[in-house]
Amino acid sequence: MHEYMSRVRVWGLSCPGFPEEVSRARRWTRDILRGSPLAEDAELIVSELSANAILHTASGQPSGTFHLALAVSPQVIALSVTDEGGTGTAPKVDHQGQEAEHGRGLGMISVIAHRVVVHDSHGGYTVTAELLTDVGPAGEQPR
Repeated sequence: MHEYMSRVRVWGLSCPGFPEEVSRARRWTRDILRGSPLAEDAELIVSELSANAILHTASGQPSGTFHLALAVSPQVIALSVTDEGGTGTAPKVDHQGQEAEHGRGLGMISVIAHRVVVHDSHGGYTVTAELLTDVGPAGEQPR
């Protein structure tokens, strides 16, 4: 393999902070991961993270945006959504009661993904969820 080539592929997409952009982010993810057994999980994660950016941060303001990154290697699919901040608090998993209508998305993502990491990112936050692509004996994913 050439020294400047890598088996890791990275894609990026910037979206205006409109609700209809969540479906665009989902389609974009589905198109890139076509044929992957993790495509549906990745779509769900991107959908939740994009919706959270629009609903809970300045990304959903009239001139707001959110940014997606998708990195694929033989071992992992990493999905990142960066928002424009404005909340003062980092995204976190909330344990909601059964009657709650919101607040379960990040918890659901943390169950689906092998790892979820939140980073400060220029006034906003980047949430990255990783899905392992290597499957061990008997279908078990390494932890």
